[in-house]
Amino acid sequence: QFQLVESGGGLVQPGGSLKLSCKLSGFTMDYYAMGWFRQAPGKEREGVSCTSMSGEITYYPTSVKGRFTMSRDNAKRTVYLQMNSLKPEDTAVYYCAASGWEWCSENSAHFGSWGQGTQVTVSS
Repeated sequence: QFQLVESGGGLVQPGGSLKLSCKLSGFTMDYYAMGWFRQAPGKEREGVSCTSMSGEITYYPTSVKGRFTMSRDNAKRTVYLQMNSLKPEDTAVYYCAASGWEWCSENSAHFGSWGQGTQVTVSS
């Protein structure tokens, strides 16, 4: 049974940092692209970052480039999202997703398996 479990969310002040983790079970992620998405209240889900099977990482919103870092550890079956210099507009539920393909896409339909999400709130 495929399962993705996110952790690491929480409440942080503007300018702070959080590191999200996504642990996979039931399958190996060695051959698949992995993505992070987020959905803020009243907004559509948007792609944040993606790592392809080869390890190439893409960040989608211009606003996160230079502040967010995605990484993957295939041996631990875990992907991470290090988020620095957080802003109130980063507030959202963050989801981890696994694709059945080797390459990345910003489109959520490219990903077939999803975690339950973890809440990130940036507020003073």
